Amino acid sequence: MNKSVRLSDVARAAGVSLGTASNVFNRPDIVRAEVREHVERVARELGFSGPDPVGRLLMGGKANAIGVLPAGDMSVSFTIGSPYLSALLLGVAEVCDEHGASLVVVSGAHDRKEWAIKNALVDGFVLGQTDEIAMVKGRQRAVPFAMIDVEGGPGVGSALVDGRAGARKQVVHLLALGHRRFAIMAVRRQPVEPIWHPPGQGKRALSGFPLDREKLAGYAEALGAAGIDIDAVPMVESHPPSPWAEAGAKLLLDNMGDATAVLAMSDRNAKAILEEAAKRGIRVPQDLSVIGFDDVAISASLDPPLTTIRQDTVEKGRVAARMIFGDLPMERRTIPVELVVRASTAPPRG
Repeated sequence: MNKSVRLSDVARAAGVSLGTASNVFNRPDIVRAEVREHVERVARELGFSGPDPVGRLLMGGKANAIGVLPAGDMSVSFTIGSPYLSALLLGVAEVCDEHGASLVVVSGAHDRKEWAIKNALVDGFVLGQTDEIAMVKGRQRAVPFAMIDVEGGPGVGSALVDGRAGARKQVVHLLALGHRRFAIMAVRRQPVEPIWHPPGQGKRALSGFPLDREKLAGYAEALGAAGIDIDAVPMVESHPPSPWAEAGAKLLLDNMGDATAVLAMSDRNAKAILEEAAKRGIRVPQDLSVIGFDDVAISASLDPPLTTIRQDTVEKGRVAARMIFGDLPMERRTIPVELVVRASTAPPRG
């Protein structure tokens, strides 16, 4: 494109009004074929290939794209590399394809999130945190948005996994195998050192998202029904990416005492437990059972294959995207979960 040629130059050379020239590129269906072909020919001769997309947006046009921000302080590269987030993106992308739109991964990194939201050339957002709502509403151009795994309040659409039910299923499965001594690997949402929660220190509060607290509540309910006080269960909060997941796995295995089973709130953290246990000569599941949450693509190929809670992450992305496009009403929609039993869980020794 010849940057020195403007739409007004094309209109003048073609002998049409600026409005007609604009319609040729933005609303060609309302322009007579002979006029459209004439303006397009003049534009090609002048080296003009179309209006600047940024300028079009400033005039109230459409970017024809949805922006996705991952939950937590996640960079673009982590989002693309995460098995869970790539499944979520796939669901959004499928709906974008249905509507002939594009998908934009917006950086969720803490130091540039607000700038990225303000300047993203998109027609809507899939968000993972409630504090991002104000950032979207603060944009000069208002766009719709939907939440993933968190409720945004009245009139805000959200696609949520049933985390409490999934956590209960984790515990019930291990109880049925005969386990009574547990450890918990919770999710920390910032790329910082893991947090150790010693047993017997009273009620513990997680630093993560509402979904993490829902999972912890599910653990408490199922353990309590079996006469086990969750406050007596050792727990570590750890960020799922490397190297924090590995640090969290070491911290938990160093301090979990005689626990025979680990309840992990994410498959990435469960994977770190499996790998650290192998380094220490701890056999899974003979010496230690490990159960995850999400059933990401890698879970079935771990050593041993991971017992986990499956959520349809792709469908979660589809639901959020359909709310943005107006195919579904902006409301709360809960995605069900199911237990997937593989080889990482077994009855405790003795």
